[in-house]
Amino acid sequence: MYFDEGYSGRKFIMADKTYEESQIVMFGIPMDYTVSFRPGSRFGPNRIREASIGLEEYSVYLDKHLEELAVHDAGDMLLPFGNAARSLDMIEGYADQLLEDGKFIVGLGGEHLVSWPVMRAVFKRHPNLAIIHIDAHADLRESYEGEVLSHSTPIRKVCELIGAENVYSFGIRSGMREEFHYAQESGMHMSKFTVAEPLKAVLPSLAGRPVYVTIDIDVLDPAYAPGTGTAEAGGISSTELLEAIHAIAGSEVTVVGCDLVEVAPVYDHAEKTAIAASKFLREMMLGFPKP
Repeated sequence: MYFDEGYSGRKFIMADKTYEESQIVMFGIPMDYTVSFRPGSRFGPNRIREASIGLEEYSVYLDKHLEELAVHDAGDMLLPFGNAARSLDMIEGYADQLLEDGKFIVGLGGEHLVSWPVMRAVFKRHPNLAIIHIDAHADLRESYEGEVLSHSTPIRKVCELIGAENVYSFGIRSGMREEFHYAQESGMHMSKFTVAEPLKAVLPSLAGRPVYVTIDIDVLDPAYAPGTGTAEAGGISSTELLEAIHAIAGSEVTVVGCDLVEVAPVYDHAEKTAIAASKFLREMMLGFPKP
């Protein structure tokens, strides 16, 4: 007897297509070994899948249904625990393969450092790439306590790779003084505290450009998302993050991939963080890829 895997928690709901059939490939990146406060985000991808069982397949916001998509959930990558450098190489290699095969990337973190190799892979194919980064933290450090491979460094790394003027950060409310000085002096675009309104103001200037979207769940106030490694008081609501996702979906930018990171389920027994994350991912998949 066969039971539908879509309702088992082993796959994201309706992510039931084969790799060959798929337009979108979702995959988990269970790495959390450079975090500086609370570990546990390597368990985020599977908990998001389990939470997705409670979702409706239909989005009332976008008037779209998951049955309209061809999504393959590839499961979680098998990474060498504790070896950040090797793990990042493997993530980049997998992203390279997905892009070569014409797939739209949806990454599930994992700590925020996992976004770096995916963005690097996307940049190889889209040299005029822009990054939309939604987060509580600037992530602009060069290193953390001497470690250059840290979850506090991915946005600095991508600024140095693609040019800081092509990086747009929103919702930032935490970081070192030096990070904010770098943002101001480098020419990157940083909007502090809020997301939706400054994002809407910027999107017309990005029309026609390839854009990669990376969302750290800790942009939400801990009241909405306590299950994350470095929670920061004073964040936005789930409603505002949905508004931002829908603004991107309704804009003229060409989203070429996305991720959602830093869900650490052990700190949220009510599972509202994973529940919120699964809904954001549904809206991102329904709204971001161009037909």
